[in-house]
Amino acid sequence: MQTLSKSFVLTAVVVSALPIATANAAIIAAWGFTTAVPAATTGVSYVYGAANDGESTTGTSLSSSHVVAATAYSSPSGNGSTYSLSSNNWTIGDYYEVRVSSAGYDGVSIAWDQTRSGTGPSTFELVCSIDGGASWVTLIASYAVVQAGLAGTNTTSWNAVTNQPTAFTNVAQAGEAGSNATLIFRIRSLVTTAAAGTNRIDNVVVSGNAVPAPGALALLGLAGLIGRRRR
Repeated sequence: MQTLSKSFVLTAVVVSALPIATANAAIIAAWGFTTAVPAATTGVSYVYGAANDGESTTGTSLSSSHVVAATAYSSPSGNGSTYSLSSNNWTIGDYYEVRVSSAGYDGVSIAWDQTRSGTGPSTFELVCSIDGGASWVTLIASYAVVQAGLAGTNTTSWNAVTNQPTAFTNVAQAGEAGSNATLIFRIRSLVTTAAAGTNRIDNVVVSGNAVPAPGALALLGLAGLIGRRRR
């Protein structure tokens, strides 16, 4: 049985108008945050739920985890969408988490939009696990989160109409995935901030290249053989 390679490769950190998936890639699971977080939601963790789009959404999950029990979760405007996922009370190690199955895919990558308030956490890392969280591989060691609308950034505040990929979209490749592999991505804060400081994410997409089943590969080989004999 093929397993997920332990060789992880970073492809990009901040991307300017880069397509989320290549021409041959499929969207495995995507979160467009089409529903809002219930009002007055607080706690050390919050599970937003399964992906709302993609070819393999079953068993997927997007959540957030914090040390501080008073953390509030909310759904302000996203990057060109009605909602996003936002939280405050950030401590070093707090994170957003994405869980997907990569069964049947290789060349898996993740893309997401991210911004912060003026006092929100400005530095994050992206880590990934293939063994249920027992060990982690760093995909992006450190990257800066742009405050939307801050003077000099050539951006505007996130809103439901305008998508601004240049400053806010991050992309990383997680290596090659194989049958039955479960991937966990964590977008993890490297700083502690004031309690009211917020950070939000939107447009989370996990993509990959579909791997033909063994039977399909055999049929392709047979078709090629027949084609050569006819010539």
